Amino acid sequence: MKLEFEPIQPTPGSSFTLRYYTQARDRDISWHYHPEYELVYIPTGSGRRHIGQHVSRYVGGELVFMGPNLPHLSFSYEKDGSFEQVVLQLREDFMGEHFLQKPELAAVQHLFQRSRQGLAFGPGTRAAVGPALRAMLAQPAPTRLLTLLQLLYQLAEAPDATELHADMGLSALQVREQQRLKQVYEHIEQHYAEPVTVQEMADLTFLTVPAFCRYIKKMTGQTLTALLQEYRISQASLLLLQGRPVAEASFATGFNNLSHFNRTFRKFTGQRPSEYRRQAAA
Repeated sequence: MKLEFEPIQPTPGSSFTLRYYTQARDRDISWHYHPEYELVYIPTGSGRRHIGQHVSRYVGGELVFMGPNLPHLSFSYEKDGSFEQVVLQLREDFMGEHFLQKPELAAVQHLFQRSRQGLAFGPGTRAAVGPALRAMLAQPAPTRLLTLLQLLYQLAEAPDATELHADMGLSALQVREQQRLKQVYEHIEQHYAEPVTVQEMADLTFLTVPAFCRYIKKMTGQTLTALLQEYRISQASLLLLQGRPVAEASFATGFNNLSHFNRTFRKFTGQRPSEYRRQAAA
């Protein structure tokens, strides 16, 4: 099975990604990796657990924490019965570059280190952490962040954590492709409020324009335009959560046309910017 890179964007208005699935999507059933840490909770059922060089089956549900760049098969693969899954993905620096260096977070830092081998948790921790993880889906952003920190402490102190010894590393080609994609994301993060052209990105990655277009589609499943719009909307969402006017959020994130911003925001979030701003303030 071909190993694929999965690009991940934080949930709008959040420093991490939180997703809820009730059915498997065909494109997700793949052997893939990403630089984010990933916590997966499946309340019930059994299925295949394939993480790095570790292969087994989980029974009665699943709670697993995986470190960055650890290849894994989607947990919907060969799952029996109904499907429900909560997935949380975050970068090591999601709270700032030196956040985990704080003495109060020594146990969490150790948890992150252990997760590089893959960690599976027993029924006791799954019963304690799983419902709280699911409850985060309905929480406002500040409460959700506090809940996450509490859950990380619980996982760090869990007596029923099992290391899966799953680490298998990436090939030199995969590392090089990831570094190139990292350049793309870093450039977008630094210049999203400005015009960003395909030619500019092709020059940055030492590719021709056609080669860059093929590369970005292969690595992300999106065009550069879609990738850029998605990031701009995530940043606009943060501004709206801070109470900034819609027009200000639009122009601050590189949209020079308010109508275009409104259409694009609704496409990615399902809401008009004004509705999103009112809901956040409620």
